[in-house]
Amino acid sequence: MASVIVALLLFFTQSPSLATADPSDPAVPPAARRLPDIIIIGVRKGGTRALIEMLNLHSDVVAAPSELHFFDWDSHYLRGEDWYVSQMPLARPGQLTVEKTPAYFTSARVPERIRRMIPHARLLLIVREPTERLLSDYTQVYHNRLEKHKLQQTLETLLMHRGELDLHYKALNRSLYHLHMRRWLQLFPRSHIHLVDGDALIRNPLPEMKKVEEFLHLEPQINASNFYFNQTKGFFCLRDRRRERCLHGSKGRTHPRLAPELLRKLHDFFHQPNQEFFQLVGRTFDWK
Repeated sequence: MASVIVALLLFFTQSPSLATADPSDPAVPPAARRLPDIIIIGVRKGGTRALIEMLNLHSDVVAAPSELHFFDWDSHYLRGEDWYVSQMPLARPGQLTVEKTPAYFTSARVPERIRRMIPHARLLLIVREPTERLLSDYTQVYHNRLEKHKLQQTLETLLMHRGELDLHYKALNRSLYHLHMRRWLQLFPRSHIHLVDGDALIRNPLPEMKKVEEFLHLEPQINASNFYFNQTKGFFCLRDRRRERCLHGSKGRTHPRLAPELLRKLHDFFHQPNQEFFQLVGRTFDWK
């Protein structure tokens, strides 16, 4: 019996795992590009970049390097499935591939296109308190226009039209989560869509990432040692194999200050849409 146990121990300690196996070994299946298993569908300025960077800490996940806009841009979609696959990272058998394009969530044509091509895709949607998301959306556009020396408009000017909130303002519409969520639930079961609390991810990322691991049926790997709070930037940065990195400097920008009455008007406006969103997804968020 002892000799059998020793033999088994030698076998398991000397047999290379897939993660450490020599890729030139003909017995090891080669890495390949394929359709994504996971798509981060949005929401814009909800924390999608942080989410994909944190998810990429897991050894069984490989991420596309940039936003592909395959399903929402006709110029890309018409290139077909082969082009889409060619944009994916190489993945070993057993690894999950993920891409993120925040514009997917609010694009009317995207749910049907994803359903047709990747019906079993697991979808991640990260949401923030709607007013904070709107302010972040405006701030990004403001700085982008500033860098291009384009004419700026104040947020108040964009928000208001004849004394009322302007529903045609895209940043406002993007925060009406219930309108967009209905399209997705018409084509995907609720069990295929995991909601990440973007505000909680900022404050304390680990609990949110453990929920993501569970939803994706990943072996638990992401832990407290992967995060550290950067006092200068004011948010959590990542640590992976002794390598530390923070998100781009565009993250964490100061939001514009709104007049208290306009801020209150926004909170009042979003109250009913938020309740409708909570009912759709079967959970609530700690929003004003």
